[in-house]
Amino acid sequence: MSEEKKPAIKKIQATGQMRKIMADYFYELDAAARDDSKKVAWCTSVGPAELLLSFGFHVYYPENHGAMLGATRMANDFIPVANAIGYSPDICSYLTSDIGSFIKKETPLSKAYEGIEGVPKPDVLVFNTNQCRDVQDWLSWYARELNVPIMGVSTFRNIGEMTDEVLAGIVQQIKDLIPKLEKISGNKFDIDKFREVLALSKKCTEMWRDVVETMVARPSPMSFFDATIHMGPAVVLRGSETAVQYYETLHAELKQRIKDGIGAVEDEKYRLYWEGMPIWGKLREMSELFIGLKTAVIPSTYCNSWIFNAFDPADPFLSMARAYTEIFIVRDENFKEKYIEDIVKRYKLDGILFHDAKTCPNNSNNRYGMPERLEKRLNIPTLTINGDLNDLRCYSEEQTRTNIEAFIEQLQAK
Repeated sequence: MSEEKKPAIKKIQATGQMRKIMADYFYELDAAARDDSKKVAWCTSVGPAELLLSFGFHVYYPENHGAMLGATRMANDFIPVANAIGYSPDICSYLTSDIGSFIKKETPLSKAYEGIEGVPKPDVLVFNTNQCRDVQDWLSWYARELNVPIMGVSTFRNIGEMTDEVLAGIVQQIKDLIPKLEKISGNKFDIDKFREVLALSKKCTEMWRDVVETMVARPSPMSFFDATIHMGPAVVLRGSETAVQYYETLHAELKQRIKDGIGAVEDEKYRLYWEGMPIWGKLREMSELFIGLKTAVIPSTYCNSWIFNAFDPADPFLSMARAYTEIFIVRDENFKEKYIEDIVKRYKLDGILFHDAKTCPNNSNNRYGMPERLEKRLNIPTLTINGDLNDLRCYSEEQTRTNIEAFIEQLQAK
């Protein structure tokens, strides 16, 4: 894209509200960590957060901190620190940048929020390996370093049909957490409180789903790059009225943008799917590149990861097990291809972008022939972008720009 004047895009007004509630969340966490009467749990992003919240834990998500390290471009200062203590540069750069950040006692939280000196000290660490084994190794380092109890759920991988046997195993693992959490929290398990929290998470996920589905409109009122920011409350505040109210506000604004014909991309011509992790340190540059190319990058498997349709307060254990086990990353290739095919047709997309994230093989779905199979099945082009979620040494600005511009020229020719 030339250095011409950039198109003026009307910003999403709810962004200011989102920043405030995220700030409130981090300040509340910080206060809880300083208060001996309160308990803090660290939880992987698609872990049993609702169960923790029902016990009264204040829940912190290390992956959210990892994304902040990537977005602020602090990650590359910390990854070598974790490499130096034995963690390979080929494993999750969320993990290595976060551990390196902790070792160096530096965090973007202290730069963004006055008075916060570091991440909140945990009373318990809880994982779910539905994303990858890295999250368990990640929290295990903190368990050893801080002498804090760790527990979690080990999820099956490469699941096709969601069978009763698979779900029964997950349900039992979730139930097995209860006696340990009772002891750490000092509170008895309350099934009604659990149902109440799950009901709020269900409302949150329904509203986030509605927000994401506004991007079916042409022009799309927001982009994938916007969604990576606005999904924050769905990640860290699900189970709260705050998240529900925020997405009601955002959804109303996006519906109004549709009515007024306001798009995330001025004069939108092409519509693409983003498959894989964001390149956190390059969100703004990539957003501006696609705006200049009149191309809306809209739906994505990543932002859809916080849509949990299965939540049901009437059957909290089974529905939580189903919701956290039927997510895209856990499923087999046939399921994933059908999922993408359905979205391509519903959003009327012109192409698919695959991000091959160097340190995130579990969320890089281009490595076993999927792009080629989808090209043949859907008769639309695909492009693989090489990079990483946090480690910008794996990303070439010039090569990526050249490849994307050539890809859009291919769409124009078609």
